[in-house]
Amino acid sequence: MDRITKFSSNDDEVNLEYLFNIGLSHAKRGKPRDAIFYFDKVLSVEPYHVNALVNKGNALGKLGKYEAAITIYDSALKIKPDHAVCLLNKGLAFHYLKKYEEAISCYNTILSQNPENANALYHKACAKSLQRNIDGALELLEQAIRIDSEFATKASGDKDFESIRSDIRFKALTA
Repeated sequence: MDRITKFSSNDDEVNLEYLFNIGLSHAKRGKPRDAIFYFDKVLSVEPYHVNALVNKGNALGKLGKYEAAITIYDSALKIKPDHAVCLLNKGLAFHYLKKYEEAISCYNTILSQNPENANALYHKACAKSLQRNIDGALELLEQAIRIDSEFATKASGDKDFESIRSDIRFKALTA
């Protein structure tokens, strides 16, 4: 009997991974509703599947359902409080809701664990720029670019930096 139970358990794990991967595939193809359907299937069997929660939150964000995404991210963070991707995406959801202090709090949590996280530095710079904290935004942006030069190109076209685009320091960073 023990053998059957183990086989059944492994079979369920394979099926859950299969469903999860179908969800990921839909998400990558820009079909967030279909992705959510499959992530919900996984979560109905394994409610603490962190990656299904995080990816469901991402799909909700793609649909503009930021409050719902934040709720899902909070569920994932109860299980794995240091999940950097989850924290980053929760920060972005707050960002889109124009709740910049809450977004910055998420980025700060990431940065307290990894001060060299260029994504967190960049998005924190975006939030600071939108708060009109020019010096803070430029300092953070400079750190992000020092770690990953691709952020210079990204920043040059990012509307979050509209308020500092004419600043000579911004021009020097993004040139």
